[in-house]
Amino acid sequence: MATYTAKLEWTRRAAKFTDQRYSRAHTWQFDGGATVAASSSPHHVPLPYSDPAAIDPEEAYVAALASCHMLWFLYLAAGRGFLVDTYHDQPSGIMDKDDAGRKVITQVNLAPHVVFAGDHRPTDADYKVLHHEAHEACFLANSVKTVIVTKGTWEFAA
Repeated sequence: MATYTAKLEWTRRAAKFTDQRYSRAHTWQFDGGATVAASSSPHHVPLPYSDPAAIDPEEAYVAALASCHMLWFLYLAAGRGFLVDTYHDQPSGIMDKDDAGRKVITQVNLAPHVVFAGDHRPTDADYKVLHHEAHEACFLANSVKTVIVTKGTWEFAA
């Protein structure tokens, strides 16, 4: 079993706070030393109380799901002897209301474009299986109720 930790820090500063007019900007610190500027989403908390330059939890959620999928895809492709040159994705998350009327990320769309090289070339079926198995193996995809859709493309290096 593994335990994952992060440290979040927020300070009120001079804001009254109880009037809801305070900055949501804060930091995330991770065990490897990375510090990330974070904030609420400007979609939900207006400026100047959100920081649009900072990452918000919804963006982090989408990026984490896409990252987990990519890491499993790369692992599985390498295990089958497929040489991946690049993997680019522009994932998106859709926020909507669930059956109980709560706002939730209902779907995350992955759109990876993978460039393969070398002589051992995957078929369309291989490519689809790699994404299916990556989804099945992804720890985060197995941890959430969000529907995750992968519609990627691939090619061979010149």
